[in-house]
Amino acid sequence: MSLEILGQRYRAYLDCLNRQAWSELELHVDPAVEHNGRSLGLAGYRAMLEGDHAAIPDLQFVSRLLVVEPPWLAAQLDFDCHPRGELFGLAVNGRRVRFSEHVFYRFEEGRIREVRSLIDVAAIRAQLETD
Repeated sequence: MSLEILGQRYRAYLDCLNRQAWSELELHVDPAVEHNGRSLGLAGYRAMLEGDHAAIPDLQFVSRLLVVEPPWLAAQLDFDCHPRGELFGLAVNGRRVRFSEHVFYRFEEGRIREVRSLIDVAAIRAQLETD
């Protein structure tokens, strides 16, 4: 898969997430997807994403940095949102927080097969401490 096509596929995946078009997720994610070393499968991955949107009603995935080296794609995703209750063990309770996720995706046959993700929880903690 070319650099350009892989980038287009990824942007379509983010659009799917932002629209919460869960019925389209199978177009972008492999049925045997793994997340941070855990085998979730498509149903588990979808449940994780639906849970994220339930906890963060204004969740939008915004790619600020994108590096493509097939079959890998790396991205920095930026979030500016108001999570309900706790987020990553921190009592956010509707306050606005901004943070990044650094994520690597491995594509297989045009779909995401593996996700390796690290979220900047320290940035969220620092914002809560200054409020």
